[in-house]
Amino acid sequence: MNERQVTPERIRSIIEARVSAPERIAVAATARTRPSSLAGSTGRLMLVAADHPARGALRAGDDPLAMGDRADLLDRIVRALARPGVDGVLGTADILDDLLLLGALEGKVVIGSMNRGGLAGTVFEIDDRFTGFDPAGIADSGYQGGKMLLRIDPEDHATVATMQACAGAVAGLAERGLMAMVEPFISHRGQDGRVRNDLTAEAVVRSATVAAGLAPTSAHTWLKLPVVDDMDTVLAASTLPVLLLGGEVSPDQEAQFALWSKALSNPVVRGMVVGRSLLFPPDGDVEAAVDATVEMM
Repeated sequence: MNERQVTPERIRSIIEARVSAPERIAVAATARTRPSSLAGSTGRLMLVAADHPARGALRAGDDPLAMGDRADLLDRIVRALARPGVDGVLGTADILDDLLLLGALEGKVVIGSMNRGGLAGTVFEIDDRFTGFDPAGIADSGYQGGKMLLRIDPEDHATVATMQACAGAVAGLAERGLMAMVEPFISHRGQDGRVRNDLTAEAVVRSATVAAGLAPTSAHTWLKLPVVDDMDTVLAASTLPVLLLGGEVSPDQEAQFALWSKALSNPVVRGMVVGRSLLFPPDGDVEAAVDATVEMM
């Protein structure tokens, strides 16, 4: 495993900049080198997902607060971004601002996370309001697109408000020529009050077709879909480019990689967005997990 890249000294420099020179964040965003395309260095786009904390989802594996240590999380992200074949990151403004100050976003594809209002474990979780980036903010920062989560609960009236907000975000991004990454699920609240996503092929197909139809145009829309059984059926549901969702940390990483590899063989799949599975692998080796995923690409 590589030595720590985000040292305590670098964390102190971030804090000092936020206190004494917060304008450095906007300057860094404007000045950074931007990627030439969304094709990805391997022909497919490989993004690290780091927007979980803003929704209060901090668990990785058996650790309920794995993503709660910001210095550790930044170190893992920076190490992942430094590996060959990793094209960029998906995150909320607080994390992206830290990465800008660390100089970690040079030449990278950056996707801003937009709706984080559906906090994990709350009664209002399906009412997933846009509390993060908006299309104008993404464009002003020089980022390449925005990502939104669309959970469709047939028994929750709040679903339609989230759908309408997502449609507006897709339209706003498209007007600016920016990627709209939509992550849809059919979801249900169990008797214990927890919201769970339905990962049957039928449910994923239904959610994908709803997401693909949002807004007046789909010209800049990409889908972020989970890898499930009968993935061929899922990937036949739309002609929109698909990014595979890495999902939860699996104790059987080899089996997880085998599922990803099979799905990647489909031409509609244009890359992967992986967070906890890469940043918090079971053996703790971030670099090895990243390299193994890039090799599949």
